Amino acid sequence: MSSSTAEQLRSAMVTVVGDGTGSNARIPGAEVGGKTGTAQHGENNSRTPYAWFTSYARSSDTGKQVAVAVVIEDSGAERSEVSGNGLAAPVAQRMMEAALR
Repeated sequence: MSSSTAEQLRSAMVTVVGDGTGSNARIPGAEVGGKTGTAQHGENNSRTPYAWFTSYARSSDTGKQVAVAVVIEDSGAERSEVSGNGLAAPVAQRMMEAALR
């Protein structure tokens, strides 16, 4: 991947967390980028979807970096409540925050 393409991807992922659908992954003092999603589940999408969040964080203070991917399967949540930001991003946020300490 070219450096300009990598920068475009980084910028898009940071925007997802800063201003978009991944806001539950924000960490004060760190650059956090991510991508939220849901995945159909079951024949004809008959079961509760999976929620996912793929992310990275870099501490502004220490320079430590971490990448995390979270998939929530069979959450028990109502279909309308399943989202990458609602279910998976908070888990990723806690994992990244702990890794950056």
